[in-house]
Order: sequence, then C-alpha cells, then structure tokens
Amino acid sequence: MTNNIEQDKSYKNRRRLQWQCRRGMLELELFLQDFLTYDYDALSEDQKCKFEQLLTIIDPVLFDYLMGMQEANEPELRDIVHTIRTAHQQRLHNHS
Repeated sequence: MTNNIEQDKSYKNRRRLQWQCRRGMLELELFLQDFLTYDYDALSEDQKCKFEQLLTIIDPVLFDYLMGMQEANEPELRDIVHTIRTAHQQRLHNHS
C-alpha cells in the first residue's frame, strides 16, 4: 500500500514538474523538458529542490542563465544551471 502511495506522489510530482517546465519560450521549454525527461531522476534530492527553485524564475532571466549570458546570484542555483547546461551539451554531442 505504501509503495502505491509513493508511486502516486512521484507521478503527481512529475506531472507538476512537466507543467512547470512549460514556458512561453519554446527554446526554454524544450531545454527544460529534455532535462526533466533524461536527467532529472539522477539528481540528488537537494539538486531536485534546486531545479524546482529554478523553475520559479521568470523566462527571460532563466533563459539567460541556461544560455550562459548571465550567472545566478545564488551559488546553489549556479550549480544546478551548470548541471543542466552540461547535460544538454552532452546530449548534443552524443547526437552529432
């Protein structure tokens, strides 16, 4: 029974994150959705919290962070941005 409850919570959390990854900028949405799909599960619980925190940032600022045009003020956000950018670059490299 507990396992079903945990699976349900995990499913609901994943659906919530998928919704939060939907953005007004298609490029940003694709960047975030790919990370959620391919890399999110490998994150530590702390990194997952930082990813969720990152999703609260407005699109233009988040886009600048992920494109490397601006750095986050908070070190923990810089770390998760670096993790996302590195994962994205590795996926691009693997597809070329």
